[in-house]
Amino acid sequence: MVMAYAILSLLPISAAAQVADDPSERVPGLQDLELSRPDEPTIRYAISIPRTYSALTPAPLILALHFGVRGRDAAGAGASVMRSLIGPALEGLGAVIVAPDSVQGSWSSPENEKAVTALLDMVLANYAIDKTKVAVTGYSMGGAGSWYFAEKFPERFSAAIPVAGRPPASASGWRLPVLAIHSRDDQVAPFDPTEARIAELQKAGVNAKLIPLTGITHYQTNRFRDALRQAVPWLREVWK
Repeated sequence: MVMAYAILSLLPISAAAQVADDPSERVPGLQDLELSRPDEPTIRYAISIPRTYSALTPAPLILALHFGVRGRDAAGAGASVMRSLIGPALEGLGAVIVAPDSVQGSWSSPENEKAVTALLDMVLANYAIDKTKVAVTGYSMGGAGSWYFAEKFPERFSAAIPVAGRPPASASGWRLPVLAIHSRDDQVAPFDPTEARIAELQKAGVNAKLIPLTGITHYQTNRFRDALRQAVPWLREVWK
């Protein structure tokens, strides 16, 4: 059942009136879409459907959170991080990947928390998704958002993969497997806090791994692809 949202767009916006309710009609490829909600800001998002997608075989789902943007308009930022980093790196998973544009400010804002929750509910209701294989990842602000959503909503995810994102001040009570990717040469989000959080989680017996990089600065987004590709076999192990 679709939640109480006014418009569910599963094709380019200009073709919204032609949407079919049958999940078997989902078109492979990357699409830029919108989700309207009563009395709430419209959620703009990109969604990537793998060629292997079938309504008869539930696919994994990846929530991909974009980097920070100047000003308040994040139009297209979800599609940007999808094209530059997350899509190419994680294509081997055969997963549905959804990348929202932030509504206002950081991913931990109440507005974004509500928007991400609504978008996930819509995708889970309208696509064939294996609910035991839902992971969150993101870059920079999105990396911090990955830490945030995995910590606050562990029941919604099976793993977190923050990339170049500031971790929480403490990992006390953390429950999910986490693979963090961070460069020692990051001039925006320091490396040491991520290293400390992963060590803290490992000491607590959590499935936690750090992929440390060198020679990559914070704004060289696409240079994190090779490291993020290592999340494919890691996730497959987590999902066994």
